[in-house]
Amino acid sequence: MKRRPMRDKTNIYTWLWPLAAIMVVALLHACASIGSPEGGPRDYMPPHFVGARPAPGATGVTSGKVTLTFDELVQLVDQQKRVTVSPTQLNMPRIAVNGRRVEVELRDTLLPETTYVIDLSDAVADNNEGNRMEKLHYMFSTGATLDTLGMSGIVMRARDLEPMQYVLVGVHSNLSDTAFTRLPLERIARTDDRGRFTIRGLKPGRYRVFALNDMDGDYRMARSEDVAWLDTVIEPSTRRFTSMDTIFTFDHKVDTVVEVEHTLLLPDDLLLPMFNEGYRASYLKTTARLDRRRLQLVMAAPQDSMPHVVALRPQPAQRQWMVPERYVKEASDSTILWLTDTTLIAADSLTLAISYPKTVGDSMVATTDTVHFVFKQSRAELKQLEQERKQREQRAKRLAQLLEKQAQGSLTEDDELDLKDLARDTVTVVRHLKLDADGNSGNKIEITDSLRLKVDEPIARIDQSAVHLLRQRMPDSVWVALEDVPPLVPRYDGDCMGLLLPVTLQPDSTYALVLDSLAVTSAYGTASNKMRREFKVKDESEYGSLRIDVSGLGAGDSAIVQLLDGSERIVRATTIVGSGAAVFRYVTPETYYVRLVHDRNGNGRWDTGNYAQHLQPEDVFYLPQRIKVRRNWDVSQPWDIYATAVDLQKPEQIRKNKPETKSKLLKPKETKPTEEEDDEFNSNAFGRGTYSGNRYQDYHNSR
Repeated sequence: MKRRPMRDKTNIYTWLWPLAAIMVVALLHACASIGSPEGGPRDYMPPHFVGARPAPGATGVTSGKVTLTFDELVQLVDQQKRVTVSPTQLNMPRIAVNGRRVEVELRDTLLPETTYVIDLSDAVADNNEGNRMEKLHYMFSTGATLDTLGMSGIVMRARDLEPMQYVLVGVHSNLSDTAFTRLPLERIARTDDRGRFTIRGLKPGRYRVFALNDMDGDYRMARSEDVAWLDTVIEPSTRRFTSMDTIFTFDHKVDTVVEVEHTLLLPDDLLLPMFNEGYRASYLKTTARLDRRRLQLVMAAPQDSMPHVVALRPQPAQRQWMVPERYVKEASDSTILWLTDTTLIAADSLTLAISYPKTVGDSMVATTDTVHFVFKQSRAELKQLEQERKQREQRAKRLAQLLEKQAQGSLTEDDELDLKDLARDTVTVVRHLKLDADGNSGNKIEITDSLRLKVDEPIARIDQSAVHLLRQRMPDSVWVALEDVPPLVPRYDGDCMGLLLPVTLQPDSTYALVLDSLAVTSAYGTASNKMRREFKVKDESEYGSLRIDVSGLGAGDSAIVQLLDGSERIVRATTIVGSGAAVFRYVTPETYYVRLVHDRNGNGRWDTGNYAQHLQPEDVFYLPQRIKVRRNWDVSQPWDIYATAVDLQKPEQIRKNKPETKSKLLKPKETKPTEEEDDEFNSNAFGRGTYSGNRYQDYHNSR
């Protein structure tokens, strides 16, 4: 019996090793191909406060180091404008983030028997998605008790009811009027993105309340800063009440409804109208010689009148040696002196004595400055002038040669052509005063428009007999000169180059404004050329009208009702006395907004406040809806100026300081009101939608 031969082991291993290698590679490939791990749903939840050292509300605290712990990694957002510490700190606290902890070190020595409040507002956010906590504050006391009184309200800019975001609000227990200017605020808070604030950690007592846009960081009022204050002294208190609170799930579904007892810090309806006094120190800011004929003086603050100016060197040959052109704005006062004396125009250097009231300390002192004006030309201008001088000399020399040859009868054909060219060059070109329409350049104008003109040199004389207004008679289209046309006059005092024809135009009519030659002459003797401008006035059917029936004003109260466009530019304005109707005729079809200024002093404009004089700014109200004016329609709108809470009055479409957008898990569907619909302003807000006895509604009365 034959045995089968044994298989060679070497041959077996030869084919087993590749098979094993293939299996290992396949296994590794399977492990490596499981795909990218899912990141999971987006985190919409803010961090949760876990605890603090010392514990919240701790008493007898002796260390100024505080650690707040959260359930995830956190960051601080805009801590400079969101985080405050009370009482106010002379040395800025150190605030740092360390993983899940926020560490605060107070660098001032802790005061005895004092409650400290670290108000983090919404500065704490998670590190990944930036979800922020709301209304986060921490308190401890160095004494045996914790002061828990507080007050809240809103700060709004007085002139346009914009919420003042991230400004300081503070109190003084020192009731002296000068405490706000001499001493730092004792306890502070900062407004949020809606202008709301809550001051915490107050002791029982009486306080004065202030708001401050603290630009220099000293917690005291400076005259150049935005400020607000309450006329009344405030005594904080509390009130307990019970409400049914709803607990929602993370996706905004109702989880549980529970009965909860609350402590309400009162008052909670404070309104501080913030304003700027517009204070600016008075001094001569800049001077310049713009060209040979114009000098510029710029004052740092508006003046009641232009500076008194005397020419010292050289002495002018004429008594009336200049014409002033003055522009007064909110923040500056600029005057252009148009030199008309030839001696001064020709001088490269001028010396003037300029007298004006100057701010020295807290007083205004009559001051006279001696100012030198030097006319300097650039190298390019000087080079150009030199080239023009040489060209004139060459032409004059050539003209003399040609005239001599002409006298001798030896002119060639080329000489005769040169002589004609040179003769044309010596003809004087008469310059005319540039006269243009100002403000309504088209051939179709509004019924409410005035006829305005402008020139390019100061006006010295107007020949009214050379000014004509023609109207086209229909249906034969014959031009008829109008009689009793008012005179052409300067547009306003201080405007030496603008003209106005204050005539009432008839709708659906065609006019022609005609100025004969020499109708207007400048201070330099330049006269206008003949001008004719034809234009058509729109028909009444192209307009709508608007009537606002205002109620809420006292019998003798003066008010200004302003019609605003979408940029809050004043389109039209009218005045009323007491409750009554503000009527706007010939309104261009458009969407408008309405503002009312309670003009206490009757000067026809909004006036700011003054702390030293205990003068609050004049009140401003907004109609809380937009108004659509249509062609050939009459719109009538009743308006009780106290019917809507102050923070709900200004329509959202024209509000500038809007709340920050915060991410939410389920965003409600937004519906924009149509042009035909009125906007709704009855949502939850500071004022709860109505007013009570004082001039602004305290919303807790409606609870």
